[in-house]
Amino acid sequence: MKNLFKIQKYSLSDGIFDFNINHPVTKVIKKFYEDTPFPNYKDTDNKYSILELGNKNFLMKNLKEFIGNNKKILEIGAGTCQLSNYLAIGSNNQIVSFDSSLESLKLGSNFAKKNDINNITFVRGDIYDEIFLDQVFDYVITNGVLHHTGDAKKAFNKVCLPLKKDGYIFLGLYNRYGRIRTIIRKYLYKILGKKILFILDPVLRRTPKDATGKIDAWIKDQYLHPVESLHTFDEVLGWFKNNN
Repeated sequence: MKNLFKIQKYSLSDGIFDFNINHPVTKVIKKFYEDTPFPNYKDTDNKYSILELGNKNFLMKNLKEFIGNNKKILEIGAGTCQLSNYLAIGSNNQIVSFDSSLESLKLGSNFAKKNDINNITFVRGDIYDEIFLDQVFDYVITNGVLHHTGDAKKAFNKVCLPLKKDGYIFLGLYNRYGRIRTIIRKYLYKILGKKILFILDPVLRRTPKDATGKIDAWIKDQYLHPVESLHTFDEVLGWFKNNN
């Protein structure tokens, strides 16, 4: 999928298209997720377990069914590419997994290779750089990402550019009011330590205690992230309007 790039200067690292990271906030986020990639894979994961996990998630299952086949999809902030791998399994869609963390992308790429998933292109770059050509993707997915960019509105304007005029954008952000419980847990964690999270955090309550990699990645992402912003529905609807 090389013909999707607006910027032609890149290197190849383990089959991953690697563009320079320039924005200072993106560099901070890159370092954060390279230390602890999120979400992490279990040692026993394969394409059948990822497919089962996705199919159990109401939102992801219906998103995959809605997308259908023969589409071009860009996932921005793909992390370890679990969603991209899920969407690729059993489809002829062409998917681009884009993230700032090379280590996270390597986990996703290695998983795809081991499981013969061949319809994903992996790209490392800066969300603020216009790496992709305009209006080439049917779907742009950026879930849980833009609130970690330092300027979510500006980042949204950038991710709209490669989306086709009649395409769809799937956006997930931290809500100003829905995030209140997590903020409270964050302060309690700083005072009382990790044990309080296993009581109060619903995800950690469901996570096996021996899944240390998954636990550490979740705690870092939710409670120790260096860059985070909160948003409202009205604010985000304004972004959509401004980008037509």
